[in-house]
Amino acid sequence: MKNYVQLILTLLVLPYFSYAQLFGGQLKPQEISNISALDCNLSINSGTLTEGVTAVGVSSAVPYSGGDGSSHNGQTVASTGVTGLTATLTAGTFANGSGSLTYTISGTPASSGSASFALSIGGQTCTLTRTVNTGGSGQYPVGSVFCASGPTAIVEVTNPITGKTWMDRNLGASQLPFASSDGNAIGALYQWGRRNDGHQCRNSPTLALTSSSDQGGAGFFIIPASSPFDWRNPQNSNLWQGVNGVNNPCPAGFRLPTQTEWQSEFASWGSFNSSGAFASLLKLTVGGNRSNSTGAIAEYGSTGNYWSSTVTGNNSIYLRFSSITASTVSAVRARGNSVRCIKD
Repeated sequence: MKNYVQLILTLLVLPYFSYAQLFGGQLKPQEISNISALDCNLSINSGTLTEGVTAVGVSSAVPYSGGDGSSHNGQTVASTGVTGLTATLTAGTFANGSGSLTYTISGTPASSGSASFALSIGGQTCTLTRTVNTGGSGQYPVGSVFCASGPTAIVEVTNPITGKTWMDRNLGASQLPFASSDGNAIGALYQWGRRNDGHQCRNSPTLALTSSSDQGGAGFFIIPASSPFDWRNPQNSNLWQGVNGVNNPCPAGFRLPTQTEWQSEFASWGSFNSSGAFASLLKLTVGGNRSNSTGAIAEYGSTGNYWSSTVTGNNSIYLRFSSITASTVSAVRARGNSVRCIKD
């Protein structure tokens, strides 16, 4: 009789407990999986991460399969490897079948390298890995002075049409632009041929005295009184040629583009104007220029002005675009224009 009662109890209990749990001496409910697979290797990543730069617009959509339509509470996961980041998934509902979970990544990475996030949800686990680019302070020429945003992050983008690799933002920009006139993405304004000595900061003081050396006038935006309106007297046309240019302001391995390289670049745009410039891979902004006669900012929000390394007579060539057109033209070297670096 006793054995019979035990058999009845066993049959009643089995739907709720596994044989392994019964005969292993522990009685606990079976874990129910909400998904059958989670694959971090197939995640779709958005945005970029850079050492020392606060993450903005960065996320990863991690695909899963075998969803049962149940709800989940989300999760928050701190990064390992490169620390300082957090991946956050808000509460939601699994799809019936396949779907994806979007983790928003926030924080400021403490170093460059790989940031790893140990995800565990719906009964499945995987490790999400995101690359953190170098912040670049040690990559710039010795003695470089930076504006309030610090050294510009070094993130590469390659135009598949021209085959050229560029930095993805202007020198002095603290982030990628959300709009063509984004104040945090327009960057600094350089006088042609000058290094990162602080003059390029948009609020640097002016000085009505030309320099007699290649590296004079540190920290001041020089306003020359007469032709040829160059910050240096006498002129030197060999300051920004190549990675070994005397005052090349770009990080290691990068330089100013030539006039021909700018022409090839805007030839690949969908339209030859500021809209085409911003829609391009380089997302060029309309940061305006700085007047060589007053030091005032002009044309901000209406034109983009980007120096090349090419000289012509007493002037130098730059890319200029507006809402109407885009072309390469010449300007006096004391003018302040944007700089975008190209990989050598």
